[in-house]
Amino acid sequence: MESQRNILLIGLLFVSFLMWQQWQTDKAPQPVATQTSSVAASTNAQLSDVPDADASLPEAVTASKELITVTTDQLVLKIDPVGGDIVYSALVGHKVKIDEEESFVLLEQTNDIYYIAQSGLIGRNGIDSSAKGRAHYSSQSQQYTLADGQDTVEVPLSFVADNGVTYNKVFILHRGKFNVDVDYRINNTSAESLQVQMYGQIKHSIKESESSMMMPTYRGAAFSTADTRYEKYSFEDMADKNLDKKTLGGWAAMLQHYFVSAWVPPANDQNTIFSSLSAGGLANIGFRGAIYDIAPGAEQTLSAQFYVGPKDQEALTAISESLNLVVDYGFLWWLAIPIHWLLMFYQSFVGNWGVAIILITLTVRGLLYPLTKAQYTSMAKMRNLQPKLADMKERFGDDRQKMGQAMMELYKKEKVNPMGGCLPILLQMPIFIALYWVLLESYELRHAPFMLWINDLSVQDPYYVLPLLMGVSMWLMQKMQPMAPTMDPMQVKMMQWMPVIFTVFFLWFPAGLVLYWLVGNLVAITQQKIIYAGLEKKGLK
Repeated sequence: MESQRNILLIGLLFVSFLMWQQWQTDKAPQPVATQTSSVAASTNAQLSDVPDADASLPEAVTASKELITVTTDQLVLKIDPVGGDIVYSALVGHKVKIDEEESFVLLEQTNDIYYIAQSGLIGRNGIDSSAKGRAHYSSQSQQYTLADGQDTVEVPLSFVADNGVTYNKVFILHRGKFNVDVDYRINNTSAESLQVQMYGQIKHSIKESESSMMMPTYRGAAFSTADTRYEKYSFEDMADKNLDKKTLGGWAAMLQHYFVSAWVPPANDQNTIFSSLSAGGLANIGFRGAIYDIAPGAEQTLSAQFYVGPKDQEALTAISESLNLVVDYGFLWWLAIPIHWLLMFYQSFVGNWGVAIILITLTVRGLLYPLTKAQYTSMAKMRNLQPKLADMKERFGDDRQKMGQAMMELYKKEKVNPMGGCLPILLQMPIFIALYWVLLESYELRHAPFMLWINDLSVQDPYYVLPLLMGVSMWLMQKMQPMAPTMDPMQVKMMQWMPVIFTVFFLWFPAGLVLYWLVGNLVAITQQKIIYAGLEKKGLK
């Protein structure tokens, strides 16, 4: 098989990969509120006393006017004293747009989106339920700030139940972190035993993903159990079936491009991961924790962690060893993980993500150089056989069987492997796809500048300079490899159009990925010239 046919095959495989992953994203319509009435009817029974998602979105948007604001170096949270829910979160170090100062908002309640994190106590002596309503907490202040020199800030809320027991709900935020510790501190001052169970849930109005063929991103839920380290659970899945899985530890999350919110209950507790979808169009995923019996005069603390921030793998792993899997690299995760590590390593001492990508390119090309040399050597030998192959084609005409037998005998005699030019390309494609997912999923590249006009490597080149240069470099590579005379005219035409086709596709690719491919082509052209010069001395060119 000639090298040109190999390149054509790999190009078609790559285009097929893009179409397949887009089909995976768009294969079914998103559920709508009118489709979920039957689901909502069974939700209350499955979730016990956990307050169900609000029946209608307009009512859900109405929140307490006396919100408690908490400010740290990483987060600005707003907490509703009714239920102690986190109804707003802004990420201080992450901007909405690269040229604006406005912080990126993840949790919020507006007319367009309803995205909050709830937690409460249910059970026999619970203070939150669908029947009783939510606890109304009091707070000593409406403003809490992490002061200079402080590592943590605590936000204490208190509620006195009808039996005289005081329930303290305390939010603990840490400097440099996006996770929030949520503690329920209960001192049973009553004469009877108390039985309570903590729950945490994330409510999100159904919203279509901004996914495209070039940027296939996921918006929806995910969870983890002792048996399943990571599994997506889309809004459509919620419409089909409520999630109800008992597990040791586990977590429940809502994902979107670059960012995640997640409830992580204690790893040693028996928890239940659940989901629901209300008639009002609110998707809901969360956990119910272990049931605790608190004797009279005894104290008990029930805790969970809530993460709301970027998909920072190190920070997520510190909370739960499997939570970093929300950074989804697809089926090539085993290859993407070391690539991401290498990218982080290079950036740590060059300080520029674009330069780090160039260094990765040089590393990959350097590791593949022996195979590249074998590829070009095989191609040179194949070119030397072209006169003999052309003679065979003339002698055997349309008799493909005899032609094939004669070609294999010739390859054997001349010690030429017709597949020798294919292997390096086949090896590069998984590396390219893995790097594609790394660049797509790595929040570090969001708003990361390179140089000149490239001020964000996570989005397309605004002036399409890099894709056009990539196309030119691909055309030059093709010119350095003349078409084999045995190729039929249709294959020749398709090969000639490949640089154009790839250029069109790459117009919408993240600039970081196009940079990788462009530099890779330039390195390949240089290697090709060096290798061909050596082969020419041996009389193979």
